[in-house]
Amino acid sequence: MSKLMLCSIVSALTVINCYSNDIETEKPMKQDSKIYVAGHRGLVGSAIIRKLENLGFTNIITRTSKELDLRDQKKVEKFFEHEKPDFIFLAAAKVGGIQANNDSPANFIYDNLMIQTNVINSAHKYGAKKLLFLGSSCIYPKMCSQPIKEEYLLTGALEPTNDSYAIAKIAGIKMCKSYNKQYGTNFIACMPTNLYGPNDNFDPITSHVLPALLRRFYEAKKNNKENVTVWGTGTPYREFLHVDDLADASIFLMQHYAGNDIVNIGTGIDLTIGDLAKKIKATVGFEGKLIFDTSKPDGTPKKQLNIDKIKNLGWEPKISLDEGLKDTLNWCLENRIFD
Repeated sequence: MSKLMLCSIVSALTVINCYSNDIETEKPMKQDSKIYVAGHRGLVGSAIIRKLENLGFTNIITRTSKELDLRDQKKVEKFFEHEKPDFIFLAAAKVGGIQANNDSPANFIYDNLMIQTNVINSAHKYGAKKLLFLGSSCIYPKMCSQPIKEEYLLTGALEPTNDSYAIAKIAGIKMCKSYNKQYGTNFIACMPTNLYGPNDNFDPITSHVLPALLRRFYEAKKNNKENVTVWGTGTPYREFLHVDDLADASIFLMQHYAGNDIVNIGTGIDLTIGDLAKKIKATVGFEGKLIFDTSKPDGTPKKQLNIDKIKNLGWEPKISLDEGLKDTLNWCLENRIFD
């Protein structure tokens, strides 16, 4: 091989390598891209909106549930036909704690299946460039090896108290994969751990454990109660992620990840419900006693996510639980949530 030919090959490979790197690092969402955030008033959707606006994205479209019922196929298709969003964050969902899931399993499976089916199908039908489907760590088997890796999905039985919700979310994951396979779409899915933060549901009956306890401790302090009751034994372990960290991770994945494999989003750190209650007690400044009602269900004994995959992609959480609890309490007080 001549020296001239060798130099030509090296030059060509250099150009190809540089071009490939440009493709890998290119961010598909531009500042003026049309971005639809489904569920923008909820915990996750509102955080994604805040983050997008802070990053300078200017063409964000939203609809309230009154303006657009995502369970209605015809209305969803009409919306997509008219707006034709380029990027979709599918954060709309019916969510709730153990009691809500136990009391209304039909609502949880029907509403979530309809919402995600209509949005995903319309995203394909009207040419969306990319969609991010937000699932939940409850999709994993109840007795899963810890910490939970993405490949553990569908390797065991689900937690019975929220299996209707989990099955709906699993169907959403499979739908994204199926559309990618059949139609060549770019639909990705992430699985966040337990979330909390501004715009959470603080209803004493339907909320998840962290916001429910935050309200319970605050009201106990305000009303000079002697004790606060916590459901279950307090021994199950849970992992908690501030929703602003999830919003940051969601936008990161939209800009940097493509593929059929799901991606866990969490902190990689968990603690017992009992220890969580003590942290919230200290954050609120309640000085009474803790009582554990062991007649109530504990749910899954441990649910800690392995977040190696997203860390290897270049993302890590930034907000500690102590910092996040203070931030959430301050937001509740500023917005008179407990009044």
